[in-house]
Amino acid sequence: MTPHERFLACMRFQPVDRPVLAELGAWDSTVTAWSEQTHLDEAGVMAWQDDCDERVRACPDFSMRPAFAEETLAVDDETFTMRDKMGLVYRQFTDAPDRSMPDYVDFPVKTRGHWEAIKKRFDPADPARYPADWPEQVARWRRDQPILYAYGLVMNYYGGPSLFGFCRMLMGPERLLYAVHDEPDLVEDMMEFATEFAITLLRRALAEAPLSYVQFWEDMCYNTGPLISPEMFRRFMLPRYKRMTDVIRSAGVDVIFVDSDGDVSQLIPLWLQGGVNGVFPMEQAAGNDLRAYRREYGRDLLMLGGIDKRALIAGPAAIDRELEDKLPLAFEGGYIPTLDHWTPPDVTYDNFMYYWQRKKQILGAE
Repeated sequence: MTPHERFLACMRFQPVDRPVLAELGAWDSTVTAWSEQTHLDEAGVMAWQDDCDERVRACPDFSMRPAFAEETLAVDDETFTMRDKMGLVYRQFTDAPDRSMPDYVDFPVKTRGHWEAIKKRFDPADPARYPADWPEQVARWRRDQPILYAYGLVMNYYGGPSLFGFCRMLMGPERLLYAVHDEPDLVEDMMEFATEFAITLLRRALAEAPLSYVQFWEDMCYNTGPLISPEMFRRFMLPRYKRMTDVIRSAGVDVIFVDSDGDVSQLIPLWLQGGVNGVFPMEQAAGNDLRAYRREYGRDLLMLGGIDKRALIAGPAAIDRELEDKLPLAFEGGYIPTLDHWTPPDVTYDNFMYYWQRKKQILGAE
């Protein structure tokens, strides 16, 4: 089977030659640590990725055009502060910055006037939003049949389609959470704009590319639940999700994933109502129980992730227990086992390779 065929058969609970072999990736600091442990370069320590079913992102540009000018605003002995291409100002540790979350200091949308000005940077009709070699890429995808997903990545943290995430990255979480109560018209306008922007921008990919699935991005949950109430989700987001997923499904794409960290249990039924049928990365520290979700939602819910990265820190015995617990779900269909986020630097190269070889062996991917 091709990666595309294997992925869709898995997601549709159809027979497969073996489950999908995938992984989300590793932080830059992880790659650095592994190189120090092994004396291999980046290509060497990441060579295991060649074993994965090929997965490719079809990448319309969801970012601001023009972008803000990147600018370093301050530097001290331990941190740097900079403004990025989206106009966000953040402070971060100079040494291994991806080991901690940035401390966001300022956001570009503080008033409706700011939002009206920002809108002009999100013109979906800008021809540069698709790469110049898009036709050649489509021809290659049709030939090679990778797992192909439509997702508009912006820098390292924001993607599209997105509603809550779109507003959060422009306003900041605190400002947004006050606004859903104090300035609902502003939030409605921003999410309506984000909906039409995503629909318009995705139409070409949906019409031309042999997509396996579409990926949304929200990151709207913490370790104990969602950042907004289900009631607010129903009010601001659910009708717009339905509009976006109707367009996607009308193009023949029936697998739609959303990326959100944290405890997603309260939002799963709402995503399903909105036409999103897949959720990842199913963080284990936040209590996401894959088997409980399967019992509750059956084949309606597709899952990716869910392998506790902390088991890889603990070592081979913990890895074996985790794989023995989670991997049987992959043979039922509707689930692709990966770590529940990118691999952190606490995981040694030897532990990761033990995990990888055992996973391949159990899945029959050797």
